[in-house]
Amino acid sequence: MDIDVWVRRSVDDGPDAPTPVIDPAKLAAEVARCTRCDLHRERTQTVFGIGNLSADLLIIGEAPGAEEDRLGEPFVGRAGKLLNSMLRAIGLTREQVYIANILKCRPPGNRDPSPEEVANCASYLARQVDIIRPRMILAVGRIAAQNLLHRTTPIGKMRGQRYTYGDPEIPVIVTYHPAYLLRSPREKRKAWADLLLVKELIEEPIL
Repeated sequence: MDIDVWVRRSVDDGPDAPTPVIDPAKLAAEVARCTRCDLHRERTQTVFGIGNLSADLLIIGEAPGAEEDRLGEPFVGRAGKLLNSMLRAIGLTREQVYIANILKCRPPGNRDPSPEEVANCASYLARQVDIIRPRMILAVGRIAAQNLLHRTTPIGKMRGQRYTYGDPEIPVIVTYHPAYLLRSPREKRKAWADLLLVKELIEEPIL
């Protein structure tokens, strides 16, 4: 199904209530104008997300880096190339998935996002999930996993588990960030196990 707009009915308003529309273009424009926190003062541009709006798999990373801030696209450079290779290994392309971040603006010096910054961006990400309605989410890296799932568990202990996000519940798998794998290539074997779990869940028949 190819969609530009996802229409979601508000359960609270009853079955005959008007259906609010979440328009991706309007949401991206709202994000581009955002001044909720001080990150807007130093950004080149916001990094909304990119990919297939009807993707089965939504990949969520931490925050834009310098190249992402410059180009306006998540996961570019060496880490992006490795992510593309990881996707190809389970039969997917970058064009088939959707990629977004916890934060839409780059933190100075690529520091960890603050809790306030994450909270300010949370509604944007939630609405992206509502638009895409993925079959599952892959949380990439510690910051993404902990903030998405509201946990402080080390990423090494979060791996290999199946979590859920939202209502209705969407399965979530956690794996290492490609930038970390570039620094620690011995961990690629563990990331491969995570990817196999992603592949297994995506290929489960829809009941």
